[in-house]
Formats: sequence, C-alpha cells, structure tokens
Amino acid sequence: MIKLVAPLALLAAAAALNPAAHATPGGDIGTLPHGAYVCELPGDATGAAGIRQEGEGFTVINASSYRTPQGRGTYLLTGDLVTLSSGPRKGERYHRLSGNFLRRMNADGTDSALRCVRQVENNR
Repeated sequence: MIKLVAPLALLAAAAALNPAAHATPGGDIGTLPHGAYVCELPGDATGAAGIRQEGEGFTVINASSYRTPQGRGTYLLTGDLVTLSSGPRKGERYHRLSGNFLRRMNADGTDSALRCVRQVENNR
C-alpha cells in the first residue's frame, strides 16, 4: 500500500532543498543604523574635503522610517539599495556603500557625486 504525502509536507521539503526560493528580489531586506545622515558634495585639495549640502540630509528614526524638516516617510533597504518609498523624499534612491555611507543615485541608476554619511562624533 502506498501512502500519499500531505501536500504541505511536500512543499516544505521542496522549499528546504531550494533556499534561493526564499530570497527577496534585489537582496535581503534590512534597515539602516539610526541617526542623522549628513550629505555633501566632494571638495577639493585647496579646501574642505566635503561641502555640506543643507536640505539634503535626513534622519533615520526607527525601523524603516526617516524624518526631514519637511516631514516623515518610510524607506526600503534591499541588498545595497535604499529607496525612500513615502514622505517628502519619495522616489529618491541611494546606493549603500557601507553601514554608514550612502551615495545618491541618478535617475539612470548610476551613483551621483552626493554622498550621505551617518553623523558620528568625528564628523559633526
């Protein structure tokens, strides 16, 4: 006599054999470290290393939320892509180069010159 395997058990076994089936397109979902991200353009050898761009920064306040003087919004981090998905900066995208360093992306997906760094004691 042949026993039939329950459909749920069969699906669970198949999923366990193929862990890629659980992956999120674009990479794992995550969050940014909380804190203020100050944004700047590169300077030159004759002056400051960076020229702060007032109005471009934002603060990550909890989970997947950010705040600017214009209001609050949410973001989505998948792999190394940060997309501001609601709020005053909706649609802006950033390339995460490290845990505390982002580079604003152009409309064509290339990195722009604007860099945003999480503010810590040595860069206030």
